[in-house]
Formats: sequence, structure tokens, C-alpha cells
Amino acid sequence: MKAQVKWIDQERFLGLTDSNNSVVMDADKNAKSAPSPMEMILMGIGGCSSVDVVSILQKARQNVVDCHVDIQSERADAVPAVFTKIHLNFVVKGSNIKENQVKRAVELSADKYCSVALMLGKGGVEITHSYEIVEA
Repeated sequence: MKAQVKWIDQERFLGLTDSNNSVVMDADKNAKSAPSPMEMILMGIGGCSSVDVVSILQKARQNVVDCHVDIQSERADAVPAVFTKIHLNFVVKGSNIKENQVKRAVELSADKYCSVALMLGKGGVEITHSYEIVEA
């Protein structure tokens, strides 16, 4: 896997992947014209974990019609302002979803499958999870 990040202007950069996808990032806290690199990390952990959770639930034949994850984080006060804590709350919507299946899916993602979470956890970030089930 390869990527390139190219300076556009001011504090904006264009990320390019070897799969021909791109994303603009903006580190200017006032402009907010695009996600910051740190916001991209939060979206990365949310995306990685969500793929796992939905896939595991589908394989368990759970009738999932929607899933999103709300992510909260804390950062160090000093530079570098690394993440110190990240909490992911999965909201799974469907018909007759079994709680034990959602719990298992979240745990498997956290402990075994989500490479982003596992990498950040090894870097000292405290990562916690919770979930909610909404009947469709």
C-alpha cells in the first residue's frame, strides 16, 4: 500500500492513494474547509471498526439495516497533541438483533480485526467501546 500527500495551499493538503482515491485535508483550525489529519484518524478507526461490526453481524445472520459509530476523543494538552483516549459507540439498527451478537461483533473488532484500533492501542491510546441496538 502506498499514498502521497501533496501541499495545495496554506494548510491544505491532498492525499492520493495508489487505488486512485483522494481526500483533501486542512490543518487550519479556523478555515475548516476539510477534515484535519487527526479527524481523518478518527474516521479511519470508525470506518475500520464499522466494516468489522457490520460484516460479523451479517455473517451471524442478523438483520442489520443501519449502523453508525459515534466517536469521542481526548488529546494530550502538550505538543505533540496525540490522542490519549478514543471511545466508539456503535448504534446498530435492525429487526430482532441479538444483543450477544452485537457485543461479540464489537469485541472481535476491538480485540482481533480492526488494524487501526490495534495500532493506536499499541501506541498508548486508551480505546473503549459501547453499543446501542435500535429496533427497526
